[in-house]
Amino acid sequence: MELSLFLVFSSSIKGRKKRRNPPSTLLVPQGKGCVELKPHPSATRNISSSPEVRRGKACYSLTQISNREEETLTLGEGRTQMEQSVLDDIINRLLEVRTRPGKQVQLSESEIRQLCVVSRDIFLQQPNLLELEAPIKICGDVHGQYSDLLRLFEYGGLPPEANYLFLGDYVDRGKQSLETICLLLAYKIKYPENFFLLRGNHECASINRIYGFYDECKRRFNVRLWKTFTDCFNCLPVAALVDEKILCMHGGLSPDLHNLDQIRNLQRPTDVPDTGLLCDLLWSDPSREIKGWGMNDRGVSYTFGADKVSEFLQKHDLDLICRAHQVVEDGYEFFANRQLVTIFSAPNYCGEFDNAGAMMSVDETLMCSFQILKPADKKAKPNFASTATAKPGNSPAAVKSFLGAKV
Repeated sequence: MELSLFLVFSSSIKGRKKRRNPPSTLLVPQGKGCVELKPHPSATRNISSSPEVRRGKACYSLTQISNREEETLTLGEGRTQMEQSVLDDIINRLLEVRTRPGKQVQLSESEIRQLCVVSRDIFLQQPNLLELEAPIKICGDVHGQYSDLLRLFEYGGLPPEANYLFLGDYVDRGKQSLETICLLLAYKIKYPENFFLLRGNHECASINRIYGFYDECKRRFNVRLWKTFTDCFNCLPVAALVDEKILCMHGGLSPDLHNLDQIRNLQRPTDVPDTGLLCDLLWSDPSREIKGWGMNDRGVSYTFGADKVSEFLQKHDLDLICRAHQVVEDGYEFFANRQLVTIFSAPNYCGEFDNAGAMMSVDETLMCSFQILKPADKKAKPNFASTATAKPGNSPAAVKSFLGAKV
């Protein structure tokens, strides 16, 4: 497995916080980027000595999490509860197949239904615009590629070793949407203040009815379970703000978005409408071909130019838009002079693309770096220098052919 290229790009982000602890790995400059000398597998970490993974009122240290002995996982006043032993058993079974890619995990319908019901309650208890703090790892589309999701966790660290934010599109296209979404929901329940999931355009009944998830639910269980997932998806948050500087969503900007309170005030549960703010947050795309707003080839929402990105960031005192929704060859792709980044975390997407997957790590100083999962069928050693020195915002022709692929 080839990893891990780190490209540092945000040293100029305003309002950076002073690092409280030294970095856990050494970053060696190489050209305009840097290469991490040591991967970050969870097996090498001592949980009891790890720093806190989330700060503020909802902060749990890893020691506190590992030492909690309650039989029931309490999620807060008025929230649904789930037996800790049941949840841990589900997670363990989902992780047992790490060495057997493609093997189905045997979960009961009642267990999956409980994951949906309990996580749905957590989503509704938390805001529609999540306000998060670094350090955090941000992942893009996974699309039922369960083995690749496990690869992401192998190198980023299994929760709660790191905070995670996923940008949506967990189901459809891939062969193991059920395993993928079940592990993500299980981690959300176990670590509700350290693990976050946003809604993608495929977390919508009218889309995943067509592109695979409905058929997988019907084949392995029944349509009733698919409807339970729909109820859960209708409650997912749609955006996140990291340290008041990095705005994250699945799709992109909207001509209807004038202030962030509009996102906070979106009602849930809700289906995804055909037009309007919620639709655009999940469906819109950046375009190098236009200025302003344009028609989207997808037949829904808009495209937006670099000028709209700059205008939005300046108006709201932000430094970066982080989104997913499009296949990009290297797993990440800059736009608008590094003011927007697309992250895609499903390598060899659908078995039809030769793309890498990526995960963006944001440290406490708001420095961002990229960890790359090379396509599984590529055995050559990664060329760190050639990728690290690529000019962000000026894509090679090969990358442009991926950007805009419908996912």
